[in-house]
Amino acid sequence: MGALGTRTLLRSNSISRRRAVNRVAQALFLMASLVSTVALVVIFVTLFSESTAFFTHVSLIEFLTGTKWTALFAEKHFGILPLLNATLITSAIAVAFATPAGLAAGIYLSEYAGKRTRSLLKPVVETLSGIPTVVYGYFALYFLTPQLLRNFLPGIGVHNALAVGLMIGVLVLPIVASLSDDAMRAVPEDLRLAAYSLGARKYQVVLRVVVPAALSGIVASVILAFARAMGETMIAAIAGGFRPVLTFDVTESMQTMPAYIAQVATGDAPHGTIEYQSLFAVGLFLLLITAALNFIGIRVVRRWEIRY
Repeated sequence: MGALGTRTLLRSNSISRRRAVNRVAQALFLMASLVSTVALVVIFVTLFSESTAFFTHVSLIEFLTGTKWTALFAEKHFGILPLLNATLITSAIAVAFATPAGLAAGIYLSEYAGKRTRSLLKPVVETLSGIPTVVYGYFALYFLTPQLLRNFLPGIGVHNALAVGLMIGVLVLPIVASLSDDAMRAVPEDLRLAAYSLGARKYQVVLRVVVPAALSGIVASVILAFARAMGETMIAAIAGGFRPVLTFDVTESMQTMPAYIAQVATGDAPHGTIEYQSLFAVGLFLLLITAALNFIGIRVVRRWEIRY
């Protein structure tokens, strides 16, 4: 075999190896992408199968419209509205706190901070989401409520929804800050330069050009933060208490859906009883709400992406 044939054979073998490596990598990436889908399907099937047994004893109408939740009491009522109300209130407080603070942090990191300052501050901000939530819960219980909130609201209870919402807000603040920062940094530099060429000042460029152009990413960060806030368990269980009442007074104790799941899962209800099955019904309801939020978020983001 001549030199030309040898080179041709080596080139053919090299191409074959590259194709084989590409096929293996593609298969691995496909398997990795399917993990989350398979996990979600398994979770949904498990929750749905256990919830079916629950709804053979409790009507769906009572579950969705009832105003009393006394699953662990002698006189049992299974109206989800008190748990849903507490979950929405604490999540709304969290997002109301995290959105302006996180957006301001994102704007500073993206538009004002230098490279060195950004490299120092962004990891610090993101570290907030890495702190164990049980630490947030006890911080709210033993410091936020007695040392701070009682100075403004003397009648606030030891367990209350306001402290829960504020602590969850601190927890989800990095989500808003980090995703907003990434969205604004993705805005083309030409838009900024065009605004500067028209005589705009820095804050005008940020507020009238960069933020509107990155609005889809900012909205996505807020929706993701809200969904994360709805699923928070330990802060709600420690600082919010286990009192399932339908009230809008944020100074009172409330029980959220994740807090109820944690209460039952720790052994307050024997396995196989209707009380135990109720945690799967609550979990399925929470999963469906989160899925609906994600669907709404995708629709909103796509609409604003087309606009901008």
